[in-house]
Amino acid sequence: MIPSHPVPDRTKVSERVRRSLADMIARGELAPGERLPGERQLAERMGVSRVSVRAALQQLKTQGFLVAVQGGGTRVVSSVGGMDPPLAALVRLKSESLSDLAEIRLMLESWAANRAARFATAEQVAEIDAAARRMEDPRRALHRAEDDVAFHLAVGRAAASPIYMHFLSVVQEALGDLLAFHHGALFAPGSADTIVGHHAAIRDAIASRDPGLAERAMRAHLEWVLAHYPDGVPGED
Repeated sequence: MIPSHPVPDRTKVSERVRRSLADMIARGELAPGERLPGERQLAERMGVSRVSVRAALQQLKTQGFLVAVQGGGTRVVSSVGGMDPPLAALVRLKSESLSDLAEIRLMLESWAANRAARFATAEQVAEIDAAARRMEDPRRALHRAEDDVAFHLAVGRAAASPIYMHFLSVVQEALGDLLAFHHGALFAPGSADTIVGHHAAIRDAIASRDPGLAERAMRAHLEWVLAHYPDGVPGED
């Protein structure tokens, strides 16, 4: 018997779902490492069948955007698992790599601060402020490197760039090692107030929506950091 209504082309529907999810990844709405809702939830939200959602997810897995989670579910691929451990090991093994990473941060994080001032949501500005305030808290002196990492990651998320978010996912562990070195060995005792002041200036520029000031504040901070590296190579005599 011929159906009275056209049968939906599941191939076309699944392709529409695939494009929609791929666009969300590209815009950063689905971040690296983020777990997706279940098939049923996605189907309900998108007004399609679970069969179409399953087909779309499989296509995105084949294309390398998604990966299955042990025990069920799917998450956005993060390059941390594949690249960050070797990068962190390189930073630990070769001291020159620390200054290399610091110089790369100078270029990229200044750009990110500029974008954060333009695109940060109110919630992201609040997240940056909270991280800066934790650094100001003398009771958290032993956690200052950890709070420093949280601050720079918050600025990165506020930059609203999925490409930059993937970069951060690659360097996150190495960045933790780098900032632990800064706070533990590179900076002289008594530098805490200067560092806190730098971060407050970055935070205030982003909160005031001044891209040029935010970029200059980040650049000034990271140039100050680089100036502490003897001959550009930490740990070398």
